[in-house]
Amino acid sequence: EAKDDALIERVRTEGRNTPADVLVLVDAARLERASDLGLLRPSPSAALLRDVPLSLRDSQGRWYGLTRRVRVMVVNPALVKPASLRTYADLASPALRGKLCLRDRKSVYNQSLVADQILLRGQAATADWVKGMVANVSQPVFSSDTPLIRAVAKGQCGVGLVNTYYVARMLSGENGQADKEFAERIRVVFPTPAHVNISGAGVVRWSRNPAAALKLIEFLASPTGGKGYAEANNEYPLRGTGNNPTLNRLGSFQPDGIGAEQLGAANGKAVAVMEASGWK
Repeated sequence: EAKDDALIERVRTEGRNTPADVLVLVDAARLERASDLGLLRPSPSAALLRDVPLSLRDSQGRWYGLTRRVRVMVVNPALVKPASLRTYADLASPALRGKLCLRDRKSVYNQSLVADQILLRGQAATADWVKGMVANVSQPVFSSDTPLIRAVAKGQCGVGLVNTYYVARMLSGENGQADKEFAERIRVVFPTPAHVNISGAGVVRWSRNPAAALKLIEFLASPTGGKGYAEANNEYPLRGTGNNPTLNRLGSFQPDGIGAEQLGAANGKAVAVMEASGWK
């Protein structure tokens, strides 16, 4: 177990000597990168075609989604009215000047959000949106979602962008009582429509046990296995919202319909837009 980029590099370096049979990664861009590097083998499966929606899997069968997460706005209601935020576009409003906090542009979660907006709104409109958000940021960007949530709770920011599972982890008490209290202070706003990303897995190209590897992925993506897996990591199952009481407390969301494979393919454009528009 390690950071995704380290896992990708390890499997790439080990090549046919790798002991890995299954590679589990978070975010469509990383799954696409692993595929582009030739690390994952096409693994057709009737069970996975049945259990994994088309928008949450690779068209060549190299990887399949296991769980979903949503990029949401977290708001300090003493500084920003949650009702004033309905879409991601609202984060570029001049009314939020000095009140917005962002994670750095190296975050693949933010890269996928920008890719999502490029696919929905076009590159020029997305660049204007990013510039508007950058103009609203008044302090250095964050390297992780959890410190950003704490900053919003403390009133250092009025609003920020994070993945749902970070909030759920804090609310559940997994991070300790202090973080639970911070999470209780903020409000979560699901943009309508919402950007949805995934955790996913594929069979490693050099797997010595490809049939067993595929069976594991089929189990994790199944309604039975997926339910427990999603609840354990505070993410949403492939369909519906699941039974995680902390996530259900956050509310419901409407996905924007952009497929995971599309997000991965648009990552390069997203990074270029972020860099050119001043996202640190």
